[in-house]
Amino acid sequence: MVRARSGRPMKQGRARTRKLTKGFRASRHNLYRQSLVTLIRGRKYAFRDRRVKKRQFRRLWIIRVSAACRSRGLRYSQLIHALQKASCELNRQSLSEIAIHDPAGFDKIAEFAKAHL
Repeated sequence: MVRARSGRPMKQGRARTRKLTKGFRASRHNLYRQSLVTLIRGRKYAFRDRRVKKRQFRRLWIIRVSAACRSRGLRYSQLIHALQKASCELNRQSLSEIAIHDPAGFDKIAEFAKAHL
């Protein structure tokens, strides 16, 4: 039996794929073969970068906390070590938010850490 390649289901499938590539530049959004390749590649990057995003945010939080510690005469590693010794449950994200939005609160955390060194 002959394989139909121009029927309604095939056209609907192609249209669905092209709809997913809306916003892509040039022929990547309206030519089926190129849109398929671009879509596969884009999903691969999205899968990879969901993990990279987590790494980058952790790096950002560490940089922020480190800068806040340095201005208070403490190193980042000393702060984290002291908080772990004191069984403090603050993570790096919350520490960076406190350092940005509540400097007085971070001063108290730094003094608490210095007391447990």
